[in-house]
Amino acid sequence: MEYRTIADRAQAEIEISRSRFLTTLARVETEVAAREVIAEARSAHPRARHHCSAFVLGPGGRVRRSNDDGEPGGTAGAPMLDALTSAGLSDVVAVVTRYFGGVLLGAGGLTRAYRAAVARAIEAARIVTRAPRRSVLVDSGYDVAAVIEAEARRRGWTPGEAEYGEAVSRSYLVAEDQLAPLTALVAELSAGTATVAVGSTAYVDLPSG
Repeated sequence: MEYRTIADRAQAEIEISRSRFLTTLARVETEVAAREVIAEARSAHPRARHHCSAFVLGPGGRVRRSNDDGEPGGTAGAPMLDALTSAGLSDVVAVVTRYFGGVLLGAGGLTRAYRAAVARAIEAARIVTRAPRRSVLVDSGYDVAAVIEAEARRRGWTPGEAEYGEAVSRSYLVAEDQLAPLTALVAELSAGTATVAVGSTAYVDLPSG
């Protein structure tokens, strides 16, 4: 299952009726990490009235949490969460710090403001796709290692680190349905002299473009 997340932190600021909404968008993989980002925002802006938050974790966004942090119920955390899920993002936490400007926005105004604050940060973020990939180790002779790597790249199989000894040992990350084609390619290019060892599966960031 592929999903989208952010490559690194993004920030944005909007002002509505003299209230400032400062958004931090951070990539996280656990609830503990998400709450650390929220705590950082509180520490960085101790005079702000609210530090509302929302986060989504895991493939399929199976973990979802939000907090209004003193704003009227449902006017901050929920619209922030909606902004994240509408963008199809997971493994991400959003914190919106609000400096009250003295003008009451009302429930509708708050809802629109908090959603807009997160949406603005998403616009500023670099989005990446994550997908499960199987690690495969190919041991081959020096005479064919570069040929295998070049053909693997052409087919979209991501090469990893290589070790050089009596043979060249290079890792590749491939989708599950590409294990058989990779194995067949290695056998063909090496005339059966190279070996393929299939390892574990993990989520990785796919290269852009």
